[in-house]
Amino acid sequence: MVFYLSGGTVQSVSLFSHGPQVFPDMATCTRTVWKVLAGCRRQLLNASGPTYTGVSQTAQRNLPVRTFAAVRTLKKDKKEEPEKEEKKEKRVIDDSNRHKPYGKTAWAPVDDVYIIRHYPRTVYDVSDTIDMLKNFQVLDFTPRSQPVYIDLKLDMKLEKKRRVDPFVSTVHLPYPIKTQMNKVLVFTEDANQAKVAQESGAMFVGGAELIQPILDDEISADFYIAVPDMLPKILPLKNKLRKKFPKNKRGNKSRYYVIGTNIPKMLDLFKTGHEYMVESDCYVRTQILDMPKEHIFSNLQTVLIDVCSHRPADMGPFIERAIIASHTSEALWFKSGDVLPKPAEKKQEE
Repeated sequence: MVFYLSGGTVQSVSLFSHGPQVFPDMATCTRTVWKVLAGCRRQLLNASGPTYTGVSQTAQRNLPVRTFAAVRTLKKDKKEEPEKEEKKEKRVIDDSNRHKPYGKTAWAPVDDVYIIRHYPRTVYDVSDTIDMLKNFQVLDFTPRSQPVYIDLKLDMKLEKKRRVDPFVSTVHLPYPIKTQMNKVLVFTEDANQAKVAQESGAMFVGGAELIQPILDDEISADFYIAVPDMLPKILPLKNKLRKKFPKNKRGNKSRYYVIGTNIPKMLDLFKTGHEYMVESDCYVRTQILDMPKEHIFSNLQTVLIDVCSHRPADMGPFIERAIIASHTSEALWFKSGDVLPKPAEKKQEE
């Protein structure tokens, strides 16, 4: 309903077509409109999201109060160690009382032609092995002057989880296989020792005056020998020579170097000595020139005896397996115990 002034009189005009009968006064109409709007607003707010009242945002709110203390986290003193995987021990099968080896067809083949992996490997005597190498050369029409190689696998274990350090050794073979002698340099300032060294076949002999030519690569040798008095004077060569630098290590069985006063004996060893080393922690691979059977046996025995001298004899056999072969022949396993000298039997006390 709207009131307006017309010609000095106030007249009312109704906004509704129903007339003033339905809404007799303005207050009733206003209340009805507010109820409708309030209902629509509540319905819209409930359907779309959280409701917001007309309360001021700055008004104080009653927040919940915690009346108990928080649980304190416990610190771990020790970190959880990962579980260590237990190493499985290698299973050793005893075939001594079996009718055939484990995983094999039989102890020995019956026919001349057979599959090798179905039978255990044959280990020959040393004499038979050398004879077979000679026969292979005749059957295969190969030259008889080809080199012969030996391959040894060593048991490097010692007591209390210790192991034998890989070593390099020089041995004097009874039948040398080299045609040229090694170059040997002797450090000494004694005139008598220098004269003996020159007469024994040393390539170079001298004292501190040889240091600068060696540093300038004017002089080089295969082996370096020094008397004990010269060791402090040749220290500038330590970085240059490295492994060849003279120092005392296992006497005359060390590699490249030795310190001593018996110059003729040392020169005799290193001029024609045969050198071998331990490779891959436990293998010795060296060469023996093809010779008559007796010479091969003597050289082979000398090498095996020198190898076994690097570990105490009471620790058991040092050589686990031994193989000999040539360029054109197959690898033959032989019994290394037949070559080594047998320990003397202890006499029983009466």
